[in-house]
Amino acid sequence: MLHLASLIGRSTCLLVLAFVLLVTALVGCHPTQPFYFSEGDPLAHYLDQATDLEYPDVYQPRLEEVEKAVAPITLSNAEIGESWDITLEETVSIALQNSKVIRNLGSVTPFGFADGLTSRTVGSATVYDPAIFETDPTAGVEAALSSFDAAFTTSVFWQKTDRPQNVTPSFGFVPVLFQQDLGQMDMSLSKRTASGTIFTVRNQTTYDRNNRGFGRALPSDWFTAMEFETNQPLLRGRGTQVNRIPVVLARINTDVSLASFESSVRNLVMDIENSYWDLHYAYRNLETTKIARDSAQVTWKIAFEKRKGGVETIQAESQAKEQYFYFRSQVESAWRDLLNTENRLRWLMGLAPTDGRVLRPVDEPVQARVQFEWQDVHAESLIRSTELRQQKWAIQRRELELIAARNQLLPELNLVALYRWLGLGDDLVESSRRGFNFVQPGSLAWDELTEGNYQEVRLGIDFTPPKLGARQEMAGVRNAQLQIAREKARLEDMELNTSHLLTVAMRNLDSNYELAESHFNRWAASQQEVNSAEALYKGGKATLDLVLEAQRRRAQAQVDYYRALVDHTKSIADVHYRKGSLLEYCNVQLAEGPWPQKAYWDAWGHARRRASSRHLDYGWTRPDVISRGALPQTAGEIAPSAEGIPEMAEPIPVPADPVPLDEGQEPGNKPQPESILKPQPLSTIPIGTGVVVPVSAEIEATSVPGQVAPIATLPDPISGDWEPELIQAVSPATNR
Repeated sequence: MLHLASLIGRSTCLLVLAFVLLVTALVGCHPTQPFYFSEGDPLAHYLDQATDLEYPDVYQPRLEEVEKAVAPITLSNAEIGESWDITLEETVSIALQNSKVIRNLGSVTPFGFADGLTSRTVGSATVYDPAIFETDPTAGVEAALSSFDAAFTTSVFWQKTDRPQNVTPSFGFVPVLFQQDLGQMDMSLSKRTASGTIFTVRNQTTYDRNNRGFGRALPSDWFTAMEFETNQPLLRGRGTQVNRIPVVLARINTDVSLASFESSVRNLVMDIENSYWDLHYAYRNLETTKIARDSAQVTWKIAFEKRKGGVETIQAESQAKEQYFYFRSQVESAWRDLLNTENRLRWLMGLAPTDGRVLRPVDEPVQARVQFEWQDVHAESLIRSTELRQQKWAIQRRELELIAARNQLLPELNLVALYRWLGLGDDLVESSRRGFNFVQPGSLAWDELTEGNYQEVRLGIDFTPPKLGARQEMAGVRNAQLQIAREKARLEDMELNTSHLLTVAMRNLDSNYELAESHFNRWAASQQEVNSAEALYKGGKATLDLVLEAQRRRAQAQVDYYRALVDHTKSIADVHYRKGSLLEYCNVQLAEGPWPQKAYWDAWGHARRRASSRHLDYGWTRPDVISRGALPQTAGEIAPSAEGIPEMAEPIPVPADPVPLDEGQEPGNKPQPESILKPQPLSTIPIGTGVVVPVSAEIEATSVPGQVAPIATLPDPISGDWEPELIQAVSPATNR
């Protein structure tokens, strides 16, 4: 029985142990939260997520063009209030007025993807960029000039000491517990000159009260010292050329930013020029497809009547019907392309996408051969190219960096001179002077200082040679030399590319004119073919397919002619773009905006004080010239020399003296002198800007409904004869 009971007890323990292991395996080990008798919502004070899509607390008034944008014009909703007849000059003017952000088409359209809002607009140039770069507190000119500003530093400390000392208590001359009240004030004013000299004026004042009474005349005293120190570098950092390098580099960076801004404006003007003429072509294309559609409709009607009379087959009538709907689809496609081109031009101009009007170019393409003198144009492109100018600034920057790197090879040898006046007294200073009184009760430290009885002089040389081997300095010089070589190689390649691009532009200018002439002759010949085929078909002497094919070739020839004529006009702008005179070609000039009126008044006051002062030549080395003056923005002011360096034709006029303020007048309300803001007239003697060679007769085209006018009178390139054809001109503004 005992044996059986032990077996039952042992089996029960095994079952309990197995059950505990099973529960542990199923539940697992995990931490538990404590139990609270009164518990509210545990997550009431917490957020359920750390991040979320939120709207910034920023309000910016929208442009009127955005607020008042109306529904777009479509093929099914072609309601146009009126056409906006606009010239190219007006287009450029409106675009520049509305372009705080310089818009450029680039290689993609601005309506293709949403990333353009950040990748294009945020990265685009703005009218604020030059000023932002100029006022950069870390890399601007003012930031570089700040190293020459006078620096004032001061420090005031008070210290109370209660410290035991390792002395014999029976030795009464030195206390066992040292107690002291110590106050110290230091002030210094330092100024660094353009030659590298550092002048420092320093004052040190100390108050000392302690319990070391042995040998002290006063329990407390004031000590003051006035120091004048000069630190003149003799090798490294000496001379105005080296010390002004950071300032010149900052100014070069500003000039590079100005050139980059100029290129952005130039690209905007080029995009406007191309878009304007693309819109002109879109109208011509729409006009041509309408003419072809109307002709196909007339032909379909004739074929339909003949089929009803049993003269023509249903196959021929269906072929004429297909031709009509083909040209109708061409009209719809041309109308869509016109609206898209007009929308692109509106975007460049900063206008609303739709305002009930449709832009309509009124300027006609250039219909005469334009020739440029290659030597003049080529020389002008190498001088006025914005990209070449930026690269030359980069070379100038690298040359200055080489000068700074070579200066680091020199040892640091400074001549230091210090002169000091000392004063000691019971008090520091009082309003009434007591004269010289040695350290006694009632003596003044500043009186003793100004008596000049205690003076100290220190002269010395501070010499720090470069590290043995000067590996880092030598590497810096070699790196600067390689940087110059690379920038010069880039300049040579850019000049070669400029020459190639100008060559292509002039070749396209000539070929587009020849193509326009050839396509016009195609158009004239195809018009004769259409007239003949239609007459023969009406008389039953020709098949319908001959008429349809002739109409198709005439429409294509007319479209090709207008395309080539527009490309010829765009090629003229492309030549000016390549030779750097596009802004002048479009009558655009860049200038700094007016300053506040008080700035002119303050500048006039500084100029008067400078003119009344005595000139002090404080430098040993004269800094090199890095700029050749302001860049002329008209070709008449540039005279290319043998070295390809632009020379000013006339000196820049100096503004007149500002008018002084009246009594009681605030500086900010002073009237602005007209001579400061008045723009200078442009030169009227261009060099290499192009010669217009008229042909025997002008090419003319009208867009007035119902009028018949000769489209062109270009000579035939083969026979030399021409025969003007009378073609009905249809207004592109008529409804679809």
